[in-house]
Amino acid sequence: MSAIDVNSAMTNSGTVSGITFFSKISSWLLTTSHQRLGRLMVSVSLFWTLVVVVVGVVLDVERISSASDLFDSTSATQLFSIFRVGLIFGSIAPMTLGIALAIVPLQIGSQVLAFARAAAFGAYLWFFGMIIVGVAYLGNGGPGGGDPQMVDLFLLGLGLVIAGLLLVSASIATTILTSRRAGMTLIDAPIFVWSSLVTTVSLILTLPVMAGALIFVAVDHTYERATFGATDGVNAWIGWALTSPQIFLLAISSLGVLAQIVATMNKGKQPLRGGLFIGIGVMSTALIGTVTQSFYSLQLDGKLNDIAKSLLPFLMFNALPMLGVLIVLGLCLLAMKNEKAKPSAAFVLAFFGVGMVLTGMLGNALLRINDLKLSNTVFEEAVLIYIGYGVVLSSFGAIVYFGPRIWGRKMPTMPVIGLGLLGVLAVVLAALPYYIAGFTDQPAARMTGELGDNSQIWNSVAAIGQAIFLIFIFAFVGLVVKSSRSGEIADEEIFETVQAN
Repeated sequence: MSAIDVNSAMTNSGTVSGITFFSKISSWLLTTSHQRLGRLMVSVSLFWTLVVVVVGVVLDVERISSASDLFDSTSATQLFSIFRVGLIFGSIAPMTLGIALAIVPLQIGSQVLAFARAAAFGAYLWFFGMIIVGVAYLGNGGPGGGDPQMVDLFLLGLGLVIAGLLLVSASIATTILTSRRAGMTLIDAPIFVWSSLVTTVSLILTLPVMAGALIFVAVDHTYERATFGATDGVNAWIGWALTSPQIFLLAISSLGVLAQIVATMNKGKQPLRGGLFIGIGVMSTALIGTVTQSFYSLQLDGKLNDIAKSLLPFLMFNALPMLGVLIVLGLCLLAMKNEKAKPSAAFVLAFFGVGMVLTGMLGNALLRINDLKLSNTVFEEAVLIYIGYGVVLSSFGAIVYFGPRIWGRKMPTMPVIGLGLLGVLAVVLAALPYYIAGFTDQPAARMTGELGDNSQIWNSVAAIGQAIFLIFIFAFVGLVVKSSRSGEIADEEIFETVQAN
């Protein structure tokens, strides 16, 4: 072979490899495959989860000493804001929707998504919207930010994020309602499908309310900056979407994940299936409190008549969703006891994830009792951590359970269980100290000044918890990557769709 021939061969080889690389990139960018879209959203949401946990570590370390001045007050406000926005709109919302995108069509026997291109467009709207939100924060433009143009950019980015999540939710809900295989009714659909339907419909009904508030705030901020409080008023108008009961809606799919795993552990037997539907439906009553953009508190120091008036809405919007979680947990444990099922690795993550969500919901109920004076303390932050990180744990359980259906290989049982217990420990250490510190009046969203009794101890423990959770996420992602490439080949048995009894 001559030098010219060798050169030509090398050139052709380089050209082919370049074409192959760009074809792979374009195939992902232009895909309408539900599995690829789901994996894309889950992967990017994991990145945002890491960002959020890093911010949590920084905030807790800064709080250890009230004399510390690593950040000025403006930066602190931005960090607290990005923790909330990133956890809800960058992590748990897209993570739950991404898992639903990848799995729901497989469970109902559909080959494609309804409005697949709209779902793809929504996924990219969310992706680029979160990039814009991140850039705005870096430019001091989040809620309360000092750069008006960056605040406008933040509102634009968050609007794109909401639009993207709405499109994805609409695609999933429509797929469930219209694309089930012949003979499958909604009653026959797997319980995870049901939980995904309730979650997506809840988001379709609530996110437009937030979008409307964003439009009003954006118009006011661009022109008058008076009616809605300018930059300081952003949190006041969209803050309801960054706390309970809105975050309860993002935890609904966690119940479906747990019930689905338990059904498989029981070899497809799911007694009192109707009770699971009731539990998921009862939890979705948080939707009513969300669309009213109100918090319903209980006042115990007034007259009996006044207490009774505040008790009913308090129980309906704070305790009733918690009852739904208890119903699903109870039925799952009862089914396991009757069938003498052994807990699987996915069950450990999903069960403790739901347990963390329940602990957060219990804390929210205490937060709404005015006489305890827990509002505007770190107790509220602990509620968000318990629920948000609980949903992350449950989503990881879903990845362990459903993942083999995507890449055809199992994840090792004992390492997953060990990591799951480490994650549970991390969540407890990150959140429980702030439950305690809330009763000692440690103020929320502050890193300087008087932080309350024993604040150094509680903040140190919380920082350790956040750091452990960061390690847990890195280790879990590494285990997923390794298992998807070289894990044990999965059995067909785990792919069976659970039907109604």
